[in-house]
Amino acid sequence: MSSAFFIPTVNLMGAGCLTEAVDAIQAHGFKKALIVTDKVLSQIGMVQQVADLLTARNVASVVFDGTQPNPTIDNVRAGLDLLHTQQCDCVVSLGGGSPHDCAKGIALVAANGGEIADYEGVDQSAKPQLPLIAINTTAGTASEMTRFCIITDEARHIKMAIVDKHTTPLMSVNDPELMLAKPASLTAATGMDALTHAIEAYVSTAATPITDAVAIKAMELIQAHLRTAVNEGQNIAAREQMAYAQFMAGMAFNNASLGYVHAMAHQLGGFYDLPHGVCNAVLLPHVQRYNAQVCPARLRDVAKAMGVDVTGLSEEAGAEAALVAIQTLSQDVGIPAGLTELGAKEEDIAVLAENALKDACGFTNPKQATHDEIVAIFKAAM
Repeated sequence: MSSAFFIPTVNLMGAGCLTEAVDAIQAHGFKKALIVTDKVLSQIGMVQQVADLLTARNVASVVFDGTQPNPTIDNVRAGLDLLHTQQCDCVVSLGGGSPHDCAKGIALVAANGGEIADYEGVDQSAKPQLPLIAINTTAGTASEMTRFCIITDEARHIKMAIVDKHTTPLMSVNDPELMLAKPASLTAATGMDALTHAIEAYVSTAATPITDAVAIKAMELIQAHLRTAVNEGQNIAAREQMAYAQFMAGMAFNNASLGYVHAMAHQLGGFYDLPHGVCNAVLLPHVQRYNAQVCPARLRDVAKAMGVDVTGLSEEAGAEAALVAIQTLSQDVGIPAGLTELGAKEEDIAVLAENALKDACGFTNPKQATHDEIVAIFKAAM
């Protein structure tokens, strides 16, 4: 059985690599960049820092900071209008998953035309997007290096999963100096998002030896360093290790895809405008309990990667230990215990489940579910 492996052409990692990134932008010959970001990063001066570095290298820039936490079709339209008006020849995304996804949407439509909703699904575009350089400021989503783009359709109250090789950035940049002092809650949510990527990729029906290797290593690093990154926001060593962890988790799911955790979390985000990483963290043990029916050995491997001594444990006992380890880490970093705390309502579950079954992320879940089974998982997570 053949497989493909997708990753940006260049991936810069480590403290201070932002300087190398802007040097590379200059070397490519780009003249004017659309910087896609959010208002928080504008307010704290990080956007100006990047703009100044570009200016010093004779690369002009214009800023679109209208990205919402769950970027929308209207966000993409507004950014695209600015790109066209200002005649930008490349896009620089700065932030976490939201700016990266919004930038991908802008760059994809800039090259292919139409609306971003036209590209929902897998590989619906004809041409590569406008060149995109993705500068990461959180350790979690891995959107800076994946072919996944998640955009909220406000009219339908759903998150569209756009999985397209043409949304892969030209370059990803993970400089942990840009991740220092991020709020503990954001660090926890993005870190648990990365753990979800690694675990879902590891139990995916599309997993390969390559994705297995990076998924397991990502789990080990998250188990070892997430608590420190949450509790000691200025710890550069923990931040750097989490940057590597989330990148490797991204390598895993970018090629093995995901599962029902993401398929269900997308519905919660689209319906209630909830933070993606928190939804993933709450759902993760409940979906894996369902998956343990068919892949307990894989989940025992997860337990081992998360520091559990699995010697002598049966596959089933090892899988149960994995669930405990996941829940313990979530509790330690302050993740809410259930979806009710986030504002989810039982009367909405039937619709949420129906939409989750249509989400492309669920197609590689190790066990395919009925509508009633997805409803049961949602209820267990309440």
